[in-house]
Amino acid sequence: MKTALNLSSEKNTSTSVLTEFKEMTKMGLALSVVFSTIAGYFLAIPDLASIEITTVIALAIGGYCMVGASNVFNQIIERDLDAKMTRTMNRPIASGRVKPSSAFILASVLTIAGIAILYMVNPKTAMFGAISIFLYTSVYTPLKTVTPLSVFVGAFPGAIPFMLGWVAATNNFGIEAGTLFIIQFFWQFPHFWAIGWFLYDDYERGGFSMLPTGKKDSKTATQIILYTIWLIIASVFPVFGMTGRLYLTPVSAVLVLLAGLWMLWAGIKLYKKRTDKAARSLMLVSVTYISLIQIIYILDKILR
Repeated sequence: MKTALNLSSEKNTSTSVLTEFKEMTKMGLALSVVFSTIAGYFLAIPDLASIEITTVIALAIGGYCMVGASNVFNQIIERDLDAKMTRTMNRPIASGRVKPSSAFILASVLTIAGIAILYMVNPKTAMFGAISIFLYTSVYTPLKTVTPLSVFVGAFPGAIPFMLGWVAATNNFGIEAGTLFIIQFFWQFPHFWAIGWFLYDDYERGGFSMLPTGKKDSKTATQIILYTIWLIIASVFPVFGMTGRLYLTPVSAVLVLLAGLWMLWAGIKLYKKRTDKAARSLMLVSVTYISLIQIIYILDKILR
C-alpha cells in the first residue's frame, strides 16, 4: 500500500511539474512558432529529398526552447502585473506556485540550450534566435507599460520564426528570408491589436498600453485595416517572381489573396461594429490565416 501511495504521489508531482512547464513556456504559442519555423525550412530546401531530419528536429527543439525562454522571462518580469489581470492571475509565477528564482533558472537553461542547439544548425540561425529573446524580454516587455509602440517593437522578434527556417536551410539571409520576415511582421499588428481590443479592460488593470491610439476607436480599427492590406500585398508579392527562390504560382496567389480578403473583411467588420466580439473574431481569423498561407506556400512548392 505504501509503495502504491508513493508511486501515485510521484506521478502527481510529475504531472504538476509538466503542467507548470507547459503554462510557463506557453506550449500552444510555442508550438505555433515552431510550425512557422519548420514551414520556412520546407520553403527553402530544393525538394523533399533534401530534408535533413536532424535539422528539422534541432529547429523544433531549439525553437521551442527559445520561445519558451522568452515567455518565462516575460512572466518573471510581469509577475506583479499578471497578478492584477483576470486572464493571467493564475499563471504559475504570478500565483506564487513557482518561485521567480526557479523560473529564472528554467529560462536560463532554455536560453542556453536553445542557442546551442540552433548553433549546431548554423551560427546565423542561433544569432537570430538570440536576437529574438533579447528584443522580446529586454525591449518589448518593458515597453508594454510605457507606449503602444511596444507592439511595433514586439513585431520584430515575432516575425523572426518564419524566416528562421529559411536561414537554417540556407545559412543565408537574403530577399527570400526578408520576404518571409515582412509577411509575419505585418501580420503581428492586426493580430495583437485585435487581442488588445477585446482584452482592453484586463490590460488596463495591468497597466499595459497595447492599442495604437490607446482607445477602442475608429482610428485603431483603421490602422488594423491598413496593416492588413500591407499584409495581403506582402503575402501575394512572391507571385511576381521578384523574391529570388521564394515563388508563388498564380493559383496559389489567388488562394492567399482570398485568405487575406477574409481577414480584411474581419477587420472591416471590427471598424463597423467596434465590439469585443468582432475583435475576438478577427483574432481567430488572423491565427487561421497565418497557418493557412504557410500551408498554401508549402503545398505550392511541393506540387508545382
